[in-house]
Amino acid sequence: VAMASEDDFHHSSNSTYRTAGSSVRTDQEALLEKPLDRPPPGLQRPKDSFHGAYVIFFSLGIGGLLPWNFFITAKEYWVFKFRNCSDPAAGEEVPIRVRVLASLTVMLTIFLVMTVLVKVDTSSWTYGFFAVTIVCMAVLSGTSTIFNSSVFGMTGSFPMRNSQALISGGAMGGTISAVALLVDLAASNDVTDSALAFFLTADVFLGLCVGLYLLLPRLEYARFYLRPAWPAHVFSGEEQPPQDPPGAPLAAPGAHDSSIPPLRPILERTAGLGFCVVYLFFITSLIFPAISTNIESLDKGSGSLWSTKFFVPLTTFLLFNFADLCGRQVTAWIQVPGPRSKVLPGLVLLRTCLLPLFMFCNYQPRVRLHTVVFQSDLYPVLFTSVLGLSNGYLSTLALMYGPKIVPRELAEATGVVMSFYLCLGLVLGSACSALLVHLI
Repeated sequence: VAMASEDDFHHSSNSTYRTAGSSVRTDQEALLEKPLDRPPPGLQRPKDSFHGAYVIFFSLGIGGLLPWNFFITAKEYWVFKFRNCSDPAAGEEVPIRVRVLASLTVMLTIFLVMTVLVKVDTSSWTYGFFAVTIVCMAVLSGTSTIFNSSVFGMTGSFPMRNSQALISGGAMGGTISAVALLVDLAASNDVTDSALAFFLTADVFLGLCVGLYLLLPRLEYARFYLRPAWPAHVFSGEEQPPQDPPGAPLAAPGAHDSSIPPLRPILERTAGLGFCVVYLFFITSLIFPAISTNIESLDKGSGSLWSTKFFVPLTTFLLFNFADLCGRQVTAWIQVPGPRSKVLPGLVLLRTCLLPLFMFCNYQPRVRLHTVVFQSDLYPVLFTSVLGLSNGYLSTLALMYGPKIVPRELAEATGVVMSFYLCLGLVLGSACSALLVHLI
């Protein structure tokens, strides 16, 4: 087994990571702009015993997206519940601990309410139930965003493997919901039973996330990285600290005395990575699910279960989420290209080619583009795999790099900004997907 030497590890102001090889050292120099954040004399950097922090962040990543995925996966349940809709007879920053626990509590409360309503006959108050559902979805979306951005901001102060764990956990949440959908299609005969199973699973996992988050500060490893930021070096009275290169300081004078971190320098430093995140999720949400879920099997006329019932759940939901998970997990071992590399935005822009590839698969119904170029079911499988793998790998790199190119005291705020980039890309892509569908 090849062991990595200490020289293969690179340090940033708040992270230590190993590159894929010496050939990419120059590409990673952007993470070396600040000296390594060293603990005071006598305090050693602890190890993550039994990978406890990694498992907790991975679970929190699942908990951040699994409930929402289950909420939208129970499609047949919502159709059943709203079957009578047309029948008239029928300043100071809130502490991260408060943000995380409050958002988890609100999400758990919403899912408990929806779980109770599963077995309630709502046919006599369908419009009221619709209003309750819309309010719950709006609150759930907001609290889920607060939870995900807060936890991701917190991981900015940890080594990159913990950010990777959180991001991979989100992909695992999507994969679990896709598997649950397949199990439901294959085994369930009652839409309320399947919805009850979805919501109960979300209830249990949200409760588990509350317990894991409360456990996190008890780990010595976590306490070390959750400590307040201190200067990078401790100098004696006769020793002069080294001067930073021009333009290196990101925090304005007096910024450390304010509870609100400076936004402008964060946006300036992360502009390139922010573009990558926005464009990545813009392209992904243009295609998935608006385009990909309407690609039908060319053998649909045969009437087989594969071509009629399982084609879309397997080739779209499960395959994309699993490929996305694999792409994110690869970043635990390989982090290439680097944050300042021109290759990263190049690869991001190259994903634009996926748009025409999906459009010329067997998308139905077709109004303007009548030609189906790819006359095989293997093509959407291949394209979805590339879409998921590239989305998972490239987005995880960009999201992990963001908090690592700023001083440690700005890492949490930078993590929140990177989460904003992600949401912006999703919103823009989802809004433009209707236009793309119209063009087909």
